[in-house]
Formats: sequence, C-alpha cells, structure tokens
Amino acid sequence: MRTRLSICAGKRRYPSVEAAGTAAAKADIVLRAYRCDRCGQFHLTSRTKGKRIARPA
Repeated sequence: MRTRLSICAGKRRYPSVEAAGTAAAKADIVLRAYRCDRCGQFHLTSRTKGKRIARPA
C-alpha cells in the first residue's frame, strides 16, 4: 500500500534511518522509522500492526 500524499506532506522528513532513529529515541512513545515511497526519505510511525517487533529478552 502506498503512502497517501497528504500523509507524507504532514510528516517530518529525515534524510537517513539513523537520523529518524535518533528522533524516535527522544519520543515519549515507541516509534519506528520507515522509508516513504512518495518522497524517498524517512518518516516515523507508531503503527506496528503486521510488523514483527523484537520481544524484550
């Protein structure tokens, strides 16, 4: 499924997965970085449905 253009336009863009990860680490909630198929840069999302999340050991 493609990212809607209006969603992409409303989100902050990060040039690398490392930059997005740094911003996600500072957030109060769990965020995940993903590459946007519209702009080619990285955004953050809190959605985890359908994604494999590593369980804490």
